[in-house]
Amino acid sequence: MNFEFLIALRYIFALRKQSFIAVISLFAVCGVAIGVASLIVVIGVMNGFTKDLRDKILGVNAHVIISAFSGGIREHQAMAEICRQVPGVTGVTPFVYSEVMLSASGGVKGVVLRGIETSTADQVLSLTKDMVSGSVKDLEDKDGLPGVVIGAEMAKRLGLGLGATVNLLSPTGTQSSIGFTPKVRVFRVAGIFRTGMYEYDATLGYVTVDAARNLLGFKDNLVSGLEVRLADVYKAGEVSETLRAKLHDYPVYVRNWQEMNANLFAALELEKTAMFIILAMIVLVGSFSIVTMLVMLVMQKTKDIAVLMSLGADEGMIRRIFMYQGSFIGVVGTALGYGIGIPVALLLKKYQFIKLPSDVYPVDYLPVRLELLDMTFIGVAALALCFLSTLYPARRAAALKPSDALRYE
Repeated sequence: MNFEFLIALRYIFALRKQSFIAVISLFAVCGVAIGVASLIVVIGVMNGFTKDLRDKILGVNAHVIISAFSGGIREHQAMAEICRQVPGVTGVTPFVYSEVMLSASGGVKGVVLRGIETSTADQVLSLTKDMVSGSVKDLEDKDGLPGVVIGAEMAKRLGLGLGATVNLLSPTGTQSSIGFTPKVRVFRVAGIFRTGMYEYDATLGYVTVDAARNLLGFKDNLVSGLEVRLADVYKAGEVSETLRAKLHDYPVYVRNWQEMNANLFAALELEKTAMFIILAMIVLVGSFSIVTMLVMLVMQKTKDIAVLMSLGADEGMIRRIFMYQGSFIGVVGTALGYGIGIPVALLLKKYQFIKLPSDVYPVDYLPVRLELLDMTFIGVAALALCFLSTLYPARRAAALKPSDALRYE
């Protein structure tokens, strides 16, 4: 243990004799600890919210979507084989997309209808994992009726259960002598899913590709597009460029999840940064308390500093004594902040005791995700603020003249 650190520790443990300075030191430690704990919990919630939202979006939607410029895609099987050859692609499935009306005994509801291929949908979508009753395999015709899988919120609103029959009204129809007649088909409820996102659970419906073609009047082997799943979601941009190059001969355009949700995730990242800056102010308040405490200590230890300098201590040694002292308080406050923030975040993650209204927020609880990089950055930022707060008092202490301090002794 070097000379400067030893003197700094002696000053710290002697603070109990100076009750006023000791109280200020306690406030400094508490300010830093509360700031660090708040940052850990809030940044953990922001990370969890972002990840949970991303997983739910990517569970319902593919990582990359290939759509036709107009109409639909007929050569989707050949295009799917090309996509599967691209490195990083783990699954490809065709889809049919439209908006229809669903009518049942409980009322009428607009539905975003998606036709899926049951044999390949599991490679891309998380629908099977989200099922709360029924099965995706039951979408195939049974007793002459095709199946439809609907969200839990839609089923609750319309009072539907497994086996119930519903009517799907297509926007495409026929023109007759009495006017436009919409196409109506009867479906049975083959399953109910729950993603945890109210918008999806209240508006989405799934049928087979063939049933969707029949309802919408698609001819031949036409589909709306292809959905592609990747091994690494963060390489969506690179894989999208490769797919564009491979499919340049087809009249299609390629979009990835980052492009389609850029505004949403940019807003979440901005909110995370803003929350970090706001909560870092709590640590800054604690660091101001360190400045106050050190300035008062310098004023009280003027004679001690003069004696040390008379015995051979140079300005650098005096500066380091007070820098060590302030930094020690910062380390203790940061450690306490970790000791408070991490357990609170883990309890919040395990027990989910804060519930949110699912019809307002995309999640019904506060998700928490602690990332090592963020935890490290919070600690470094807190220690940096505490260290910077020691510079002015340390410089004032080093600038003292022994002759002036001891002139009247």
